[in-house]
Amino acid sequence: MKITLIEPKSPDSHIFSLYALPRLGTILLGTILRDEGHDVCVMVESIEEIGWDAVLGSDLVGISTTTSTAPRAYEMAAAVKYLGIPTVLGGPHVTFMSDEGLKYADYVIRGEAERSLPLFVDVLAEGGDMGSVPGLSYVRGGKVVNNPIDGSFIDLNDLPEPDITLIAGGMFKKRKWTNRVIPIQTSRGCPYNCTFCSVTRMFGRRMRYRDVDAVIEDLRKYDDKKNSVFFYDDNFAADPRRTKDLLRKMIAQRFSFVSSAQVRVDAGKDRELVGLMREAGLKTVFVGLESTNTESLSCMNKKQTMDDMEEGLSGFAEFGIDVHGMFIFGFDTDTKKSLRDTVTFAKRHLLDSVQFLVLTPMPGTPVYRDLEKDGRIIIKDWSFYDGHHVVFTPKLVSPYQLQKAQIRGHLRFYSFREVIRRLNNFDFFGVMLTAYAKRLSRSWVRENRIYLRAMKLIQSTEDYIVSIDLKRTTGDVRKAVSDAIARAAGSIREIGKSDTLGHTAPKEGARGISD
Repeated sequence: MKITLIEPKSPDSHIFSLYALPRLGTILLGTILRDEGHDVCVMVESIEEIGWDAVLGSDLVGISTTTSTAPRAYEMAAAVKYLGIPTVLGGPHVTFMSDEGLKYADYVIRGEAERSLPLFVDVLAEGGDMGSVPGLSYVRGGKVVNNPIDGSFIDLNDLPEPDITLIAGGMFKKRKWTNRVIPIQTSRGCPYNCTFCSVTRMFGRRMRYRDVDAVIEDLRKYDDKKNSVFFYDDNFAADPRRTKDLLRKMIAQRFSFVSSAQVRVDAGKDRELVGLMREAGLKTVFVGLESTNTESLSCMNKKQTMDDMEEGLSGFAEFGIDVHGMFIFGFDTDTKKSLRDTVTFAKRHLLDSVQFLVLTPMPGTPVYRDLEKDGRIIIKDWSFYDGHHVVFTPKLVSPYQLQKAQIRGHLRFYSFREVIRRLNNFDFFGVMLTAYAKRLSRSWVRENRIYLRAMKLIQSTEDYIVSIDLKRTTGDVRKAVSDAIARAAGSIREIGKSDTLGHTAPKEGARGISD
């Protein structure tokens, strides 16, 4: 069969838009299907525009979904399905929202798809029983059928190395960028259970690892000083002993590329581990610090203390490893002061880069369940679920105050003073990154003018409710505001609405706010 797999582009730019880094799942599935004899093309919209002529010549089109890319995926699926080409959706969003996905596509695959997708393709080609495909959702006789998910976890050592050359446009063949970021995954899962994260709901809490020697073989293929390796593991140092073994073998190979990885901050407390990271060429760690509000850390079940953060960051600084700190604003215990304190913490510790993200209720997580139960979700347009838009009503601040704190946080951190500091330290990459992030923040404000006005509407309504104490009608007023916001959200995306096959119209220009 001729199969096209598509990874839609995120609706808005963010700090990582500097780098064209595809998600590995779509590439891995494409590699598996290619190895089984199918003609496979992987299209990553953030890298290359979708080649619709090739898509429309396919026997099957599979589209990946995260929550923020779901509307784009649905748009594509509906257009392709309308032309009579079988469509299947997969990924974390439709795993938890399969009925919704089936409104746009013929099939949905829930959970890990490395076993179920090849089986589905065989059944589709041979006309077999769809009921035999684990995790498959489809419509039969007007009713949705959700096949049980196979409860056994996939052994990562049974999977092939994802072939990134399957990506259309050949970004890893052509030297389109000065540096190529190579995605490598050595493990899957996370032993922790944070309330806002869907990783454990999608992949489980039991860690699964690839053989260290197999990882080294993969890395040999990319041993070029112009490359940069990004370890896609949710927690690269989940098993410190294994991570040290991998790092020692990387050191023995004397690889010339630099690398980066996602870790918890407590990895910095293990000086032997951090020293090996540095020696192996691991230049940057991406750390989910989340908050400096101890009540919020407890609320999110982070299992992390302020002492952990202080000592861990000290360890990374001691060995000269750059830290990209990721924080989340908007937990029920967050106040305007605690949000300002979090930004101050990031500046005081001289983090190399940051993201102040808004708490986002991803389907499948306890946060989504609780906010939905309380009726506090005010926007259901999934394209806003990107960590940069407030889509719910917090407890101790208004939606607009929360959004403003996030915007101001970036402007405070990526300040002109920060540019001067980095210039004085001859950190020219840091200067470039700071300038880019500052420009991106201001651009985001301009492009989201209507959305920000909607947030102000909620702010003014909340102030009105407090001022006249509408005890009995508060619920009705809140519902009216929520309905208005939902309509506003629809109009926001309408401005940049895509045509049938995805050529995005330019967004309306707007003047931003920085107050």
